[in-house]
Amino acid sequence: QVQLVESGGGLVQAGGSLRLSCAASGRTFSNYVMAWFRQAPGKEREFVATISWNGGGLDYAASVKGRFTISRDNAGNTVYLQMNSLKPEDTAVYYCAAELQRGWYVRTRDYEYTNWGQGTQVTVSS
Repeated sequence: QVQLVESGGGLVQAGGSLRLSCAASGRTFSNYVMAWFRQAPGKEREFVATISWNGGGLDYAASVKGRFTISRDNAGNTVYLQMNSLKPEDTAVYYCAAELQRGWYVRTRDYEYTNWGQGTQVTVSS
């Protein structure tokens, strides 16, 4: 198991930016595919972005492509989500997720990840 702790959420105006961080501990971070999901009130949790163990594989939800960037620092055991041009519909609790990489493929379903953080709230005001 790997333990995940998110940080960096907050309140921002539409058009603004935030950078989320997810610090991992407990296992070899570079063995894990990492991802960000989000859940808005009354909605199901949805995929946002994912990154392979070495950063060579990336994928984004259509709703955030071109505005959000996922990256990782394996030496620092941290994955990031840079969020630009934020919109009110980006308001949600953002979760970091990890799964052992057994070959790279894009995992967009929450059941494909066994390790989760506690979440960090992002609120975008109009």
